[in-house]
Amino acid sequence: MTWLELFGSALSIWAVWLTARRRMLSFPIGMLSVIVYAWIFVQAKLYSDTLLQVLFAGFIVYGWVRWMRNLDDDGRVRIAPLPLRRARNSVAVGVLGAVLLGWSMHRYTDAALPWLDAALTAFSLVAQYWQDRRHTAAWWLWIVVDTIYIGEYVYKNLYITSALYAVFVGLAVMGLRAWQQAGRDALLQPS
Repeated sequence: MTWLELFGSALSIWAVWLTARRRMLSFPIGMLSVIVYAWIFVQAKLYSDTLLQVLFAGFIVYGWVRWMRNLDDDGRVRIAPLPLRRARNSVAVGVLGAVLLGWSMHRYTDAALPWLDAALTAFSLVAQYWQDRRHTAAWWLWIVVDTIYIGEYVYKNLYITSALYAVFVGLAVMGLRAWQQAGRDALLQPS
């Protein structure tokens, strides 16, 4: 599993780096990484994370289509503001998803960390949705979620994946800064 984990980590880092740079190539690379990680998480009995990878595959298709419709002349996606109502609704859906998935995983599976894994899964989906909708706030949520994931993966002895999520935190900070700058630059553009 170590070589597979290394390969999945490399693909994931590349995909997130491309996303932070607002590049379309992030989508096919991201699709490969979720396929690899779905297998890794099945082996580790992290079923919510496995489900997350399957859902990420769907979000990758959704995001790819959304981004294609919102490209600048330089081929990078345009940033969009996150309305407060959408933020509140998304967080509420995340909480509900965490409770329902956590209860299901606790009750019906031998999941290792059903409640924590479910909460991280639910809020990863919120972050991915915001990212697909081109909202800078996605990076803030990724920073929080990925930081918690580091501890979960250390606990499950997935040290390479834990290190990957430490890299993800750094990439999320980079993405946050880059997207904030792109948003400021867009405001300065003449109409």
